[in-house]
Amino acid sequence: MIGGPIYDRVALIGLGHIASSMFWAMKRRGLVGHVSGYARSDETRETARRIGLCDTVCDSLEDAVTGADLIVLAVPVGAMGPVAEAIAPYLKSGATVTDVGSVKKDVIAKVAPHIPDNVHFIPGHPMAGTEHSGPESGFATLFDNRWCLLVPLEGSDPEALEQLRRFWEGLGAHVDEMDADHHDLVLAVVSHTPHLIAYTMVGVADDLRRVTENEVIKYSATGFRDFTRIAASDPTMWRDVFLTNKEATLEILGRFTEELFALQRAIRKGDGAHLHDYFTRTRAIRRGIIEAGQDTEAPDFGRVKVER
Repeated sequence: MIGGPIYDRVALIGLGHIASSMFWAMKRRGLVGHVSGYARSDETRETARRIGLCDTVCDSLEDAVTGADLIVLAVPVGAMGPVAEAIAPYLKSGATVTDVGSVKKDVIAKVAPHIPDNVHFIPGHPMAGTEHSGPESGFATLFDNRWCLLVPLEGSDPEALEQLRRFWEGLGAHVDEMDADHHDLVLAVVSHTPHLIAYTMVGVADDLRRVTENEVIKYSATGFRDFTRIAASDPTMWRDVFLTNKEATLEILGRFTEELFALQRAIRKGDGAHLHDYFTRTRAIRRGIIEAGQDTEAPDFGRVKVER
């Protein structure tokens, strides 16, 4: 149980899917006294005000971060450096800055130089989300039973790190720590390359004129449907992910290509034993994910709309 607020004031910079879910989760558990928010778009700020997202929606970065104990950078990874530079003069001494980006090495390189010596910078990454985006897509249970990876820098303050850990646990997440290089490699395997493959498969269907658009839509209640769900994710976010996690993504893409060629060879030669063995091993991974509570065998993978 949470025994009162973990932070008095939290500032959310960026009011999309993750930040919105964080706000509703904070309020559900009473983790924070006051939440301010800022988004670059006038339209996004007005939407946030309309739905009651944040206690105060600010029209400037300065107003949003002034006096905040925790500042969460929830913008595309390509924008984090400029945002960190813009907020640096207004950060409270002793405050913690964190982020929710799915790339860590590049974010650290771009953000850390702008963080004042009297402010803690502890990068983070909640391993949760849907293909939806925008302030209206968030919901309080998004982080329940999911993982949040913290990537503390050398010399990180233990008390600030523990406080951030308790905050994420209060949002419903399990918390683990990882160094930046390993984080980016792991994410290239479990997230970045699968998204790239999904985008590619949907693009192939679009280019393959022998399959009409009507057939693609009509018969998509098969594996293709799940590719389209992943490929519906925010294009700006994913553009920045691939441009900032080049090395790890290219490494895993190379391994994927080797595996694909091996399967292609087995199909061409009619090597059913190889295919059966391969699919048996990969099926076991799926079962492990379900047993770990990270997905469900329910219809549509249990993905039903969750009310805030």
